[in-house]
This record gives sequence, C-alpha cells and structure tokens, in this order.
Amino acid sequence: MRVMGVDPGLTRCGVALVESGSGRTVTALDVDVVRTPADMDLAERLLAIHDAAQHWLDTHNPDVVAVERVFAQRQVSTAMGTAQAAGVIAVAAAQRGVPVRFHTPSEVKAAVTGSGRADKAQVTAMVTRILGLQKPPKPADAADALALAICHCWRGPVNERMEAAAKQAKLAQDRHRARLKAAENETRTQAAGREVVR
Repeated sequence: MRVMGVDPGLTRCGVALVESGSGRTVTALDVDVVRTPADMDLAERLLAIHDAAQHWLDTHNPDVVAVERVFAQRQVSTAMGTAQAAGVIAVAAAQRGVPVRFHTPSEVKAAVTGSGRADKAQVTAMVTRILGLQKPPKPADAADALALAICHCWRGPVNERMEAAAKQAKLAQDRHRARLKAAENETRTQAAGREVVR
C-alpha cells in the first residue's frame, strides 16, 4: 500500500510517500516540504499547496492520503490556516478518487513512538529509525508527514476493519428495530380487528 502522508500548514506543509511491505516494514519513497511566504495572499498560498498536492498525487499515485486531523490550538489563526491547507489537500485527493483518512497527533505519536505525548525530537528519531534513514528528515514537518504515513500503514487497515464492523452492526440493529416495529404494528392491527368483530 502506498500512503501519502501530509502534515498540513500554510507556511510549511510536509508531504511524504511511503510504501508498506510485509509485517511492519515501511519504505520511504519521497519527502518534501511545500513552503508559502506569509506575505502572500491567502488564496494564492492555498492554490500553491493545492497545486503541489495535485503534482504529488499525479506523480506518485498513492492508494490513500493520510492527513493530520486539526485541533483548535492556542492561536486560532494558526489552526484556521492548518485546517484550510488540510482542506485543499483533501479536495485534490477527492478529485482523483483517492481516499483521505485523518489521524490525530496523539494517534500518530503513539503509533510511531509508543507514547501519545512524545515530542517532535522523539518522533523524528523514531521515524529515522523505522525507515532506516541515514540522517533525520528536516524540517520537523517532513518527519511529521512521514510519521503520518507510517501511522496509516500500521493502523489504517485495522481502523477501516473496525469502521466496517461498526457499520455492519448498525445495519443489523436498524433491521432488527424495523422488524420489531413491524411486528408491533401487526399486533396493533390484529387487536383493532378483534375489537371491530366484537
């Protein structure tokens, strides 16, 4: 499975591609950071990120795109920019029919380091080790994008099986409720019929 990991951001947007092998084997295929200057118009910055995402999707043809789920941070403007960058990447993937999956920062840290509270240095060190890289990926946005892709390789299939099982359980529950309601209605109809006969 080829996974494109994205650490969204307006100033720096980390993008990486990894391929999963047998077991927990993961190979890094490419990594980069898309940069846009702060003095550039917001629409132009988002367009630049969208264009870069399209190029990556068309060049690497990933099976899935793993994006960091954005949470409200102390600075609302930072969170907004991050969410907007994530949105244009999701749109670029959706235009090509590539599924997009979102992972929380703590989920990614836990998958890669074993702790959901790991700092950036620990994440970078583990990404370097897992992928067998000669040197740590820089800046941190590149390491984070690789970590997202690794996280999806290891957790994505399990999460999707759990989601599918939950959907099946809900369908079964809905069918059961519909049968109970139909039986209840039939009982009422029969009772009403007996009343008429009397």
